[in-house]
Amino acid sequence: MKSVGHLDLSVRIGKLLLKNPVIVASGTFGYGQEFDPFIDLSQLGAVIPKGISLNPMQGNPPPRIFETNGGILNSIGLQNPGLQTFIKEKLPYFKKIKTNLIINFFGKTEQEYIELSKRLNDLPGISGLEMNISCPNVQQGGIIFGTDPRMTYRLVTKVRKSTHQPLIVKLSPNVTDIALMARSAEEGGADAVSLVNTFKALAINIHSKKPELGNIIGGLSGPAIKPIALRMVWETFQAVKIPVIGMGGILKAEDAIEFILAGARAIQIGTANLVNPRTGMEVIGGIHQYLLKNKIKSIKNLIGLFLK
Repeated sequence: MKSVGHLDLSVRIGKLLLKNPVIVASGTFGYGQEFDPFIDLSQLGAVIPKGISLNPMQGNPPPRIFETNGGILNSIGLQNPGLQTFIKEKLPYFKKIKTNLIINFFGKTEQEYIELSKRLNDLPGISGLEMNISCPNVQQGGIIFGTDPRMTYRLVTKVRKSTHQPLIVKLSPNVTDIALMARSAEEGGADAVSLVNTFKALAINIHSKKPELGNIIGGLSGPAIKPIALRMVWETFQAVKIPVIGMGGILKAEDAIEFILAGARAIQIGTANLVNPRTGMEVIGGIHQYLLKNKIKSIKNLIGLFLK
């Protein structure tokens, strides 16, 4: 990646200062160390490792991944080793990474969310929290809170009281009114919202006449969802005053710039990491080149510029 020189790529998410707006999304970047051979993680604006629950989760039955036209369906089911194992075995690696570490967390109950936020509150090296209320392929938990604005408000309010960390709420696109959900999170005390998570989707094998995924329903991600995600980010940007972090099908710098123009203060790269582990670095470089070419000194000057 070329030096950013005098150009300012930094953005602020609440109290959190990012050196650039590029974040790698939870669930697509392992626990960071897996990508160490390919990129310098310290160059990223932030890293969000795979989501963590209070106790270990085995996830859904296989098959868990199915490739579709323009994307993938996944039904991992939030498999993870649980908080204690994460703290003991995964967290130490990040001590050498000189960038923001944002922890994605989720629970099956309100109390689990609160307990996790308390335990994550004072862990050294953590820059912020992303509360997942939007996974579409588990039978209970987050998605319940992420589709009812009253439950979203109540949960965010309680978690906000349990932590001093910057709190990002990850929203589900599987709702009638994404702006309403974002306002509920904002009113509950969220410092920012991130959107969108995957869309509920299905694939059927015509030969076996059975679903392609073991859990039947999965979450669709990748470039196929980008136009819808972009529209939802734009709608949300107009509805709230807190920062919006956009994601959904970002493969290259041009995609990221679209989201920023629509109102995203930062972006997350997800599925593209599975195709090209250097995507994050290439997007940072591409944004820099765009600013240079268009004689724009700060990325902040692009945020929400669409239709102004």
